[in-house]
Amino acid sequence: MSHDLFSSLHSFVSVSSSSLLVRDAAGAYRPAEADEVLAAAQRVLASRVRGANVLTSPTVVKDFLRTRLGALPHEVFAVVHLDAQHVVLDYVEMFRGTVTQTSVYPREVVKDALALNSSALLLVHCHPSGCAQVSLADEHLTRTLKQAAALVDVRVLDHLIVAGSTVLSMAERGLL
Repeated sequence: MSHDLFSSLHSFVSVSSSSLLVRDAAGAYRPAEADEVLAAAQRVLASRVRGANVLTSPTVVKDFLRTRLGALPHEVFAVVHLDAQHVVLDYVEMFRGTVTQTSVYPREVVKDALALNSSALLLVHCHPSGCAQVSLADEHLTRTLKQAAALVDVRVLDHLIVAGSTVLSMAERGLL
């Protein structure tokens, strides 16, 4: 964990020589549970992603996505909304599915893009199986969402698939 991230976590978690501690409502410290540490790390990463320039910091975005989606037992489809300079406006988990699939509605994706005044989008979903392969359904969904967003002058820059600790970029693979 970098010193900067560790410092940011300090407001959520305090450190003793043997474990991480959290302060309860009464002000007493107790050992932190793993879920509390992960939740605090997710809040810190989310704050770093929001307002970050994605083009000069893809590692931060991938780390955030890996932390947020990598260990989920079900599929989630999310969108990273970007402004005209590709600065992150927001990260929105739009749809939750089962262990093998998620229903995604292009109308809702476009509606959110317009509401947030997005100029570009990064589409994201996870594969709980840990397999970072692009399926035919993933390719079809990407084409559909790209066409729908283009109708309102919003560009789809990438579709990222998170499978455990792996983050696959469809743009890097030439599939966009």
